[in-house]
Amino acid sequence: MSFANADVAALRALLQQARTIAVVGLSPQPDRPSYRVARAMQGFGFGIVPVRAGVREVLQEQAYASLADIPVAVDLIDVFRAAEQVPAIVDACLALHSPALWIQEDIDAEAAAQRARDAGRTVVMDRCLYKDYVRLFTA
Repeated sequence: MSFANADVAALRALLQQARTIAVVGLSPQPDRPSYRVARAMQGFGFGIVPVRAGVREVLQEQAYASLADIPVAVDLIDVFRAAEQVPAIVDACLALHSPALWIQEDIDAEAAAQRARDAGRTVVMDRCLYKDYVRLFTA
């Protein structure tokens, strides 16, 4: 992978500025990584917006079928979907003018990530939002 993530200072700035996180693929199952990460970020004070078709609510927050359905601005889109779904998520991110995209650990969608970055978005790929937050702010 030749995609280079932001340095520590940029990651810290991103996480200090973000207040609302749309979590694409947020599972209602407590044993799933998306649920655990979103719940932890909620515990750190972030607003969570679940994005998952067919679900009404996750973590006591109304869920939306797609990013386009969210009625409020989000500061960060956190992606828990397969790599082949990331290009469409990038399209939605760009259409919504969302400033930042976080593609979770073990998801390699380099071309889509680079397209978002080329469009002026802050992009982090193949990293865990929770682990980085803990490392940068609680360690």
